[in-house]
Amino acid sequence: MAIKFDQPFYSLSDETEQNRIIELWEAEKHGGLWEGNNRLPFPMVILCGLIIVTAFLVTMPIWGQRPNAHDFVEHVALMDTPEIQAIADPEAKMAKIHEIAYQRADGRVKASLERHPITWDDLLNLAPHIKEAQAAGQYPLDYLTVLGDRLVLANFEGNWNPDGSRERKQPWWDSGYLIDVFYVAYFIIFTVFVCKRLPHFSRKPDMSNAK
Repeated sequence: MAIKFDQPFYSLSDETEQNRIIELWEAEKHGGLWEGNNRLPFPMVILCGLIIVTAFLVTMPIWGQRPNAHDFVEHVALMDTPEIQAIADPEAKMAKIHEIAYQRADGRVKASLERHPITWDDLLNLAPHIKEAQAAGQYPLDYLTVLGDRLVLANFEGNWNPDGSRERKQPWWDSGYLIDVFYVAYFIIFTVFVCKRLPHFSRKPDMSNAK
Protein backbone atom coordinates (compact mmCIF):
# COMPACT_ATOMS: atom_id res chain seq x y z
CA MET A 1 0.00 0.00 0.00
CA ALA A 2 3.05 2.25 -0.12
CA ILE A 3 2.69 5.46 -2.10
CA LYS A 4 5.50 6.50 -4.45
CA PHE A 5 6.01 10.07 -5.57
CA ASP A 6 9.13 9.60 -7.69
CA GLN A 7 7.02 9.10 -10.88
CA PRO A 8 3.62 10.60 -10.02
CA PHE A 9 2.43 10.73 -13.65
CA TYR A 10 3.32 7.06 -14.17
CA SER A 11 1.91 5.53 -11.00
CA LEU A 12 1.64 6.39 -7.32
CA SER A 13 1.75 2.72 -6.29
CA ASP A 14 4.86 0.71 -5.62
CA GLU A 15 5.66 -2.44 -7.59
CA THR A 16 4.13 -4.75 -4.99
CA GLU A 17 0.82 -2.92 -5.03
CA GLN A 18 0.72 -2.83 -8.82
CA ASN A 19 1.36 -6.57 -9.04
CA ARG A 20 -1.40 -7.22 -6.47
CA ILE A 21 -3.88 -5.19 -8.51
CA ILE A 22 -2.91 -6.94 -11.75
CA GLU A 23 -3.36 -10.33 -10.08
CA LEU A 24 -6.77 -9.29 -8.78
CA TRP A 25 -7.85 -8.17 -12.23
CA GLU A 26 -6.65 -11.43 -13.77
CA ALA A 27 -8.58 -13.50 -11.19
CA GLU A 28 -11.93 -11.71 -11.50
CA LYS A 29 -14.50 -10.84 -14.11
CA HIS A 30 -17.16 -8.19 -13.48
CA GLY A 31 -20.41 -7.84 -15.36
CA GLY A 32 -19.16 -9.87 -18.31
CA LEU A 33 -16.55 -7.24 -19.19
CA TRP A 34 -12.82 -7.99 -19.20
CA GLU A 35 -10.48 -5.62 -17.37
CA GLY A 36 -8.36 -3.87 -20.00
CA ASN A 37 -6.62 -1.12 -18.00
CA ASN A 38 -6.98 1.39 -20.80
CA ARG A 39 -6.18 5.07 -20.39
CA LEU A 40 -8.97 7.63 -20.37
CA PRO A 41 -9.44 8.84 -23.97
CA PHE A 42 -8.07 12.33 -24.48
CA PRO A 43 -11.42 13.63 -25.84
CA MET A 44 -12.97 12.61 -22.51
CA VAL A 45 -10.41 14.73 -20.67
CA ILE A 46 -11.35 17.70 -22.86
CA LEU A 47 -15.04 16.97 -22.25
CA CYS A 48 -14.56 16.95 -18.48
CA GLY A 49 -12.78 20.30 -18.67
CA LEU A 50 -15.50 21.69 -20.90
CA ILE A 51 -18.19 20.58 -18.43
CA ILE A 52 -16.43 22.37 -15.56
CA VAL A 53 -15.91 25.58 -17.55
CA THR A 54 -19.50 25.51 -18.81
CA ALA A 55 -20.83 25.03 -15.27
CA PHE A 56 -18.92 28.11 -14.12
CA LEU A 57 -20.08 30.24 -17.06
CA VAL A 58 -23.74 29.18 -16.88
CA THR A 59 -24.05 29.75 -13.14
CA MET A 60 -22.03 32.96 -13.07
CA PRO A 61 -25.06 35.24 -12.53
CA ILE A 62 -25.90 33.56 -9.20
CA TRP A 63 -22.41 34.14 -7.86
CA GLY A 64 -20.71 37.37 -6.95
CA GLN A 65 -20.31 39.42 -3.84
CA ARG A 66 -23.29 39.34 -1.54
CA PRO A 67 -25.24 42.55 -0.92
CA ASN A 68 -24.98 44.16 2.50
CA ALA A 69 -27.06 46.69 4.39
CA HIS A 70 -24.70 49.53 3.50
CA ASP A 71 -25.57 49.10 -0.19
CA PHE A 72 -29.19 50.15 0.42
CA VAL A 73 -28.78 52.93 3.00
CA GLU A 74 -29.35 55.58 0.34
CA HIS A 75 -32.46 53.75 -0.87
CA VAL A 76 -33.92 53.78 2.65
CA ALA A 77 -33.13 57.48 3.06
CA LEU A 78 -34.82 58.34 -0.23
CA MET A 79 -38.00 56.27 0.09
CA ASP A 80 -39.77 58.71 2.43
CA THR A 81 -38.77 61.93 0.64
CA PRO A 82 -41.56 64.04 -0.92
CA GLU A 83 -40.08 63.51 -4.39
CA ILE A 84 -40.47 59.75 -4.13
CA GLN A 85 -43.77 59.76 -2.25
CA ALA A 86 -45.28 61.86 -5.04
CA ILE A 87 -44.80 58.95 -7.44
CA ALA A 88 -47.73 56.53 -7.31
CA ASP A 89 -46.40 53.59 -9.31
CA PRO A 90 -44.10 51.30 -7.22
CA GLU A 91 -41.91 50.44 -10.21
CA ALA A 92 -41.49 54.10 -11.09
CA LYS A 93 -40.68 54.86 -7.45
CA MET A 94 -38.00 52.22 -7.38
CA ALA A 95 -36.57 53.31 -10.69
CA LYS A 96 -36.22 56.89 -9.41
CA ILE A 97 -34.71 55.77 -6.09
CA HIS A 98 -32.23 53.56 -7.87
CA GLU A 99 -31.27 56.33 -10.28
CA ILE A 100 -30.52 58.79 -7.48
CA ALA A 101 -28.83 56.22 -5.22
CA TYR A 102 -26.70 54.95 -8.09
CA GLN A 103 -25.46 58.45 -8.88
CA ARG A 104 -24.43 59.02 -5.25
CA ALA A 105 -22.79 55.62 -4.73
CA ASP A 106 -19.11 54.81 -5.03
CA GLY A 107 -17.82 52.28 -7.55
CA ARG A 108 -18.01 49.27 -5.26
CA VAL A 109 -21.61 49.95 -4.23
CA LYS A 110 -22.57 50.63 -7.85
CA ALA A 111 -21.30 47.20 -8.83
CA SER A 112 -23.32 45.60 -6.03
CA LEU A 113 -26.49 47.47 -7.03
CA GLU A 114 -26.08 46.28 -10.60
CA ARG A 115 -25.75 42.68 -9.45
CA HIS A 116 -28.51 42.82 -6.84
CA PRO A 117 -31.47 44.96 -7.99
CA ILE A 118 -34.38 45.12 -5.56
CA THR A 119 -38.08 45.97 -5.91
CA TRP A 120 -40.20 48.42 -3.94
CA ASP A 121 -41.62 45.55 -1.87
CA ASP A 122 -38.10 44.35 -1.12
CA LEU A 123 -37.18 47.81 0.09
CA LEU A 124 -40.27 48.02 2.30
CA ASN A 125 -39.27 44.76 3.96
CA LEU A 126 -35.60 45.72 4.39
CA ALA A 127 -36.02 49.33 5.48
CA PRO A 128 -37.10 48.63 9.13
CA HIS A 129 -34.16 46.28 9.65
CA ILE A 130 -31.66 48.75 8.18
CA LYS A 131 -33.04 51.59 10.32
CA GLU A 132 -32.90 49.37 13.40
CA ALA A 133 -29.29 48.42 12.66
CA GLN A 134 -28.38 52.08 12.16
CA ALA A 135 -29.97 53.03 15.48
CA ALA A 136 -28.33 50.16 17.37
CA GLY A 137 -24.88 50.91 15.98
CA GLN A 138 -23.60 47.52 17.15
CA TYR A 139 -21.98 46.67 13.81
CA PRO A 140 -20.99 48.69 10.74
CA LEU A 141 -23.69 48.23 8.12
CA ASP A 142 -21.32 46.58 5.67
CA TYR A 143 -20.94 43.74 8.21
CA LEU A 144 -24.63 42.85 7.78
CA THR A 145 -25.47 40.65 4.79
CA VAL A 146 -28.88 40.94 3.15
CA LEU A 147 -30.51 37.52 3.27
CA GLY A 148 -33.96 37.69 1.71
CA ASP A 149 -35.89 40.17 3.85
CA ARG A 150 -33.49 39.88 6.80
CA LEU A 151 -30.07 41.14 7.82
CA VAL A 152 -27.57 38.65 9.21
CA LEU A 153 -24.05 39.17 10.48
CA ALA A 154 -21.65 38.09 7.72
CA ASN A 155 -19.83 34.84 8.44
CA PHE A 156 -16.46 36.23 7.32
CA GLU A 157 -13.62 37.03 9.68
CA GLY A 158 -11.06 39.46 8.29
CA ASN A 159 -8.54 41.90 9.73
CA TRP A 160 -8.44 42.84 13.39
CA ASN A 161 -10.05 46.16 14.35
CA PRO A 162 -8.43 48.53 16.88
CA ASP A 163 -11.01 47.47 19.50
CA GLY A 164 -9.96 43.82 19.22
CA SER A 165 -12.91 42.66 17.13
CA ARG A 166 -12.65 41.15 13.65
CA GLU A 167 -13.91 42.57 10.39
CA ARG A 168 -17.04 40.73 9.33
CA LYS A 169 -17.41 41.53 5.67
CA GLN A 170 -16.71 39.79 2.40
CA PRO A 171 -13.28 40.74 1.00
CA TRP A 172 -13.52 43.01 -2.04
CA TRP A 173 -11.45 40.52 -4.09
CA ASP A 174 -13.76 37.58 -3.30
CA SER A 175 -16.49 37.52 -5.91
CA GLY A 176 -17.85 34.22 -4.67
CA TYR A 177 -15.68 31.91 -6.76
CA LEU A 178 -13.01 30.89 -4.25
CA ILE A 179 -14.89 28.08 -2.58
CA ASP A 180 -16.08 26.75 -5.93
CA VAL A 181 -12.58 26.77 -7.37
CA PHE A 182 -11.34 25.04 -4.22
CA TYR A 183 -13.82 22.18 -4.55
CA VAL A 184 -13.19 21.77 -8.28
CA ALA A 185 -9.43 21.63 -7.64
CA TYR A 186 -10.00 19.20 -4.75
CA PHE A 187 -12.12 16.94 -6.98
CA ILE A 188 -9.55 16.91 -9.81
CA ILE A 189 -6.60 16.27 -7.49
CA PHE A 190 -8.45 13.49 -5.66
CA THR A 191 -9.56 11.87 -8.95
CA VAL A 192 -6.01 11.96 -10.36
CA PHE A 193 -4.67 10.53 -7.10
CA VAL A 194 -7.15 7.63 -7.17
CA CYS A 195 -6.49 6.87 -10.85
CA LYS A 196 -2.72 7.02 -10.46
CA ARG A 197 -2.88 4.51 -7.61
CA LEU A 198 -3.77 1.97 -10.31
CA PRO A 199 -1.09 0.35 -12.49
CA HIS A 200 0.07 2.37 -15.47
CA PHE A 201 -2.11 1.91 -18.57
CA SER A 202 0.80 0.25 -20.36
CA ARG A 203 0.53 -2.73 -18.00
CA LYS A 204 -2.19 -5.07 -19.28
CA PRO A 205 -3.57 -7.98 -17.23
CA ASP A 206 -3.54 -11.43 -18.85
CA MET A 207 -7.24 -12.28 -19.00
CA SER A 208 -6.84 -15.57 -20.84
CA ASN A 209 -7.28 -17.62 -17.65
CA ALA A 210 -10.00 -15.47 -16.02
CA LYS A 211 -13.15 -17.33 -14.94
